[in-house]
Amino acid sequence: MLSAYLLVSHGSRDPRQEIAMQQLAKLVNNKLESNLQRSIIGGVVSPPKCELVGTAYLELKPEPLHEQIKRFAEMLKANGYHRLKILPLFLLAGVHVMEDIPGEVALAQQAVEDIIIELQPYLGSHAGVEKLLAKQIAKSSENGYNQGWILLTHGSRRPGSKKQVEAMAANLGVLTAYWSVAPSLESRVKQLVSADCKNITILPYFLFAGGITDAIARSELQLKLQFPAVRFQLAEPLGASAELADLIWDLINK
Repeated sequence: MLSAYLLVSHGSRDPRQEIAMQQLAKLVNNKLESNLQRSIIGGVVSPPKCELVGTAYLELKPEPLHEQIKRFAEMLKANGYHRLKILPLFLLAGVHVMEDIPGEVALAQQAVEDIIIELQPYLGSHAGVEKLLAKQIAKSSENGYNQGWILLTHGSRRPGSKKQVEAMAANLGVLTAYWSVAPSLESRVKQLVSADCKNITILPYFLFAGGITDAIARSELQLKLQFPAVRFQLAEPLGASAELADLIWDLINK
């Protein structure tokens, strides 16, 4: 049974995030087309009749998520497809992943007949995300002696939501900080400075550039003024890369 895929992110008023989502969807679609081409040559499937990789947003769109899913599913159904896989592009198992998105998917499934809507694991659950961060750490390790790293993520007040990112940080040998809950970025910087770190790299654990990453950049400038003896480096968010598309492809095929 040929599947289609819907990549779901939080949504933002910042146009950079929607552009990045479209870029990422295109990368995933390229992988799908390559896979389908091999199957078509082998006589396994017929060529796709419509777009098979779409994007949707939990918030800040005119339609609620379940309506976006329904619209995409009805387009698939009209073209003879019977299965839609939903992939949450979220890095933490917060309220959105554990409650909001499953509820929206259930509403969409109730409204659409003759098509199976499957919710896949969220992006941050893939072990490959840790490998992407490890590459960033290895790159920043060239900066000098007394190096420290801070993995900075949004954070959630949902019980247990920090477990996955804390375990990943422990494996990577870095400290965690949170934008919306404690411990804060500044408190972690003070901890590293007290341990005589002269080079500190901040790793923003976010998918795309946006309002929060801009605010993090402003915070870095303030930290440079506050700790002039320390060399700071701010890494880029994960971004719409071929490597990230590989992780998504792996998740949607589980």
